[in-house]
Amino acid sequence: MLDKKIAFIGSGAMGEAMIAGLIRQGLANPASLLTADVHTRRVEDLRERYGTQPFTDNRLAAEGADLVVLSVKPQRLTEVLKALRGAIAPHALVLSIVAGAKIAKISNGLGHEAVVRSMPNTPAQIGQGITVWMPSAAVSEEQKRLARKLLGALGQQVEVDDENYLDMATALSGTGPAYIFLFMEAMIDAGVHMGFSRQVSEQLVVETLKGSVAYFEARNQRDQVHVATLRNQVTSPGGTTAQALYYLEKAGFRTAVSRAIWAAYERSIELGKEKPVHIPETNPGGGEG
Repeated sequence: MLDKKIAFIGSGAMGEAMIAGLIRQGLANPASLLTADVHTRRVEDLRERYGTQPFTDNRLAAEGADLVVLSVKPQRLTEVLKALRGAIAPHALVLSIVAGAKIAKISNGLGHEAVVRSMPNTPAQIGQGITVWMPSAAVSEEQKRLARKLLGALGQQVEVDDENYLDMATALSGTGPAYIFLFMEAMIDAGVHMGFSRQVSEQLVVETLKGSVAYFEARNQRDQVHVATLRNQVTSPGGTTAQALYYLEKAGFRTAVSRAIWAAYERSIELGKEKPVHIPETNPGGGEG
């Protein structure tokens, strides 16, 4: 068990995922977990569910904590850092999961040098996530071990030595579940269109995805096989799979996925620069483009 007091500044879904993971793995005493949020009902819900200590004042929650987790919206980060400045104990580690927020911005805003920037993803909420993270130069080896244990409670973790990888991870693995869910939705809807009930269509799609990933992992572990090899193995000449893949390629499937990920990457960089959010105009017909 980590003998540390951990403050969560912003107690949304990812903050709760960390709390649940730490308790599930026996790494933290619930009484040593401090949750701060502007919504009283939210922190009271967490207290009732996990036994954590509720706060509506970020500064009070952070004072005396050994580890401060920043999990607020990017648009609120500047004001949160300003309010917390001077409240972080000199020995404490600050761990951020705020998309796009650079280590330098967090460190300068808080007046605190020991900062870890990280990017988890949604499956972390069930302990199946993947988190990419990077420590600042001031983070000690002991603090790195603390970060690994905390992020390990969410699933797998990967340490990198270049902050650009965090923006890349935001676009690839951080936003990635949304791409998968959209793909699942399209497949399920196609199944319903053909005549399956939605329940059966969902079952077929979910098990196909789960089985495909498990098969790739098993084959890759044994043979170091490229994913394209497995795709070719299920594509018979002139068959149904070949026909389906032809239409996906004709529709620019690969290009669309690549461009979407690149757009998310660029947006992560924009968030780090605090550029204003661009809201696309509606089309002349009045609907969404």
